[in-house]
Amino acid sequence: MKNATPAPKNMKTFMVIWFGQLISIIGSGLTGFALGVWIYDQTGQATPFALTALFATLPNVLLMPIAGTMADRYNRRHIMILADCGAAVATGVLALILFLGDLQVWHIYLVTLFGATFSAFQGPAYMASTTMLVPKKDLARAGGIMQMGAAIQQILTPLLAGAFYGLIGLRGVILIDAATFVFAVGALLFVHIPQPERTSEAGTGEKKSFLTDAAFGWKYLRARPGLFGMLLYFASVNFFLSLTGVLSGPLVLSFASATELGIVQMVGGVAILIGSLAMSAWGGPKRRVPWVIATIALASLGYLVSGLRASIPLIAAGRFILLFFIPFAAALSQAVFQVKVPPDLQGRVFAIRGMIAMSISPLAHAMSGPLADKVFEPLLSKGGALSQTFVGDWLGVGPGRGIGLIMVISCLFLWAQSLLALAHPRIRLVEDEILDAIADEPAGADQNARPATEKK
Repeated sequence: MKNATPAPKNMKTFMVIWFGQLISIIGSGLTGFALGVWIYDQTGQATPFALTALFATLPNVLLMPIAGTMADRYNRRHIMILADCGAAVATGVLALILFLGDLQVWHIYLVTLFGATFSAFQGPAYMASTTMLVPKKDLARAGGIMQMGAAIQQILTPLLAGAFYGLIGLRGVILIDAATFVFAVGALLFVHIPQPERTSEAGTGEKKSFLTDAAFGWKYLRARPGLFGMLLYFASVNFFLSLTGVLSGPLVLSFASATELGIVQMVGGVAILIGSLAMSAWGGPKRRVPWVIATIALASLGYLVSGLRASIPLIAAGRFILLFFIPFAAALSQAVFQVKVPPDLQGRVFAIRGMIAMSISPLAHAMSGPLADKVFEPLLSKGGALSQTFVGDWLGVGPGRGIGLIMVISCLFLWAQSLLALAHPRIRLVEDEILDAIADEPAGADQNARPATEKK
């Protein structure tokens, strides 16, 4: 391999891009909320919600390897601009159909699929670009800032969307969403994102096929047991996050109202925001992997607290614990991969990482309902097999208690997985075994030496 890629220079450029993307995802969140209300008004069924979520997720799972290859082959800034423009076109088409007065549910499926296709190409380009913009020492801090954007969206979207939908209706909300794309594209038009130098691992000779390049990310990770072990650990964590995430609503609604569910969800959004702010202010430790595992174990404690009793304060406290620590784990793990994977390979490697994480979610979602309804809820119903045991005495008996047991079991499994990950030497020592792919920032270097605008 060549010498480590020179350290990135410009944190300010990252913040400009992040702010533009933040405004855009808030606009998209407004449309998602408003469309959900419209779909329910039209159908009164839950199936259209599931199908819309499927069409929003499927392109990311199927197209991630191709998107990662493009992020490594072509200009990442241009890919992000085209992706934002494509998503804006999807929103514009939806607005046009709505203004013509002929909007139907299947139109939403198609538009969602179209927009999600473009979003699949933006993700790897955005993540890989961050490595080129943010100094090595600030990569974990940048990860916290990105998590903070998701938290802000989660808090603001229900409040703004509910108000706007009542005042200006679905048409007005979609027009606001379309306008927010101006911020995302505008920010990208006036910044410069450096392209990485090509390393020997990427190859310098004959250009490889798209399929060969798409498979490269998988081969790269398989050849590095420490990084691959981390990936498997994260996939198992994501499985339980997805499994219990679907059941958190039914857990609350089994004994409380929709208003109280909204309060619990709001508490979760605040927890993510506070955790993200703390992570971005701290910047993380020098050795990140033990902290990744520790914060995941601490986050898992939230499931134990949530599952103990049919109590809104307990469930809200558990959700706060869970979502407060998640930004730490996400930002630190992202920084590990950004430091250890050469920048010109990150599109493909991060695409495989994201694809595996996302592919776990549909399986967990498919299992969660039957597990709750057919297995665990009957066990802790009145007269159930566990109702007269210490489990029933501990967690209680009745509606929602089976889901509470799933929460507790999820916590125990995550603790066991975390101990195994910490005990695995290739995972624990991955930061020592794999050399950094980017150089340390020179002392006294000018962080703003690179001009913000791209030369024509």
